Amino acid sequence: MIKRQLLQSTLTLALGAALALPVLAQDKTLKIGVTGGPHAQIFEQVKKIAEKDGLKIQIVEFSDYVQPNAALAAGDLDANSYQHKPYLDQQIKDRGYKFAPVGYTVNFPIGIYSKKVKSLKDLAEGAKFGIPNDPTNGGRVLLVLQDQGLIKLKPDAGLKATPLDVVSNPKKLRFVELDAAQLPRSLDDLDASAINTNYALSAGLSPAKDAIAQESAKSPYVNLLAVREQDKNQPWVAKLVKAYQSEPVRQFIQTEFKGAVLAGF
Repeated sequence: MIKRQLLQSTLTLALGAALALPVLAQDKTLKIGVTGGPHAQIFEQVKKIAEKDGLKIQIVEFSDYVQPNAALAAGDLDANSYQHKPYLDQQIKDRGYKFAPVGYTVNFPIGIYSKKVKSLKDLAEGAKFGIPNDPTNGGRVLLVLQDQGLIKLKPDAGLKATPLDVVSNPKKLRFVELDAAQLPRSLDDLDASAINTNYALSAGLSPAKDAIAQESAKSPYVNLLAVREQDKNQPWVAKLVKAYQSEPVRQFIQTEFKGAVLAGF
């Protein structure tokens, strides 16, 4: 009889512990890394939706493209939301990160801006042209310039083209490679510059009104949510993706950004 009571007590404790696990998991506050601007604004909306599903979220803002992945790898973040797949793939290759993309978020068609000319065709010979210094975004800009007829790239250059892959440059553009976050502040010193939409908006530029050229909306540069590979099947991941890809978030993107940012889901 005593043995039976002990067994029942053990089973009761085990069951109680098992039932408590999901609650404990949901009680944990998830730290999500974003870059300032649209990614942060959108995640404020995601946070509200996710809380209805039992997720607690702390949004952590970064001012560059390198630290959110470093923080995720170090375990300081649970997920990040700021990069497209070509950039993520390059980071995984270069730094050995064990990350998994778990859901698409938004697309930011990259724009070209200038305080000196109204059109790319007005650029003078030898004009200084700013491009992001990371391989994927730099290549992305060169592809835009090729589409606009300003340069030609090696046929096999692909998405990671660099200025070394330029085989024809009639205007002899001089490419100035800078950190993406620095490009808006460098417009006074450059003849034109490609600027990622999140940094353009943060600098008070309107992609729809101020860009003298823009990337096609049909591009491989849709942004995504990334987590550590070991976490990709955790229940909270599916809830987070569901919250992001919800209709209220889609409506917020359309209303707030008026076409400068596009829902990628």
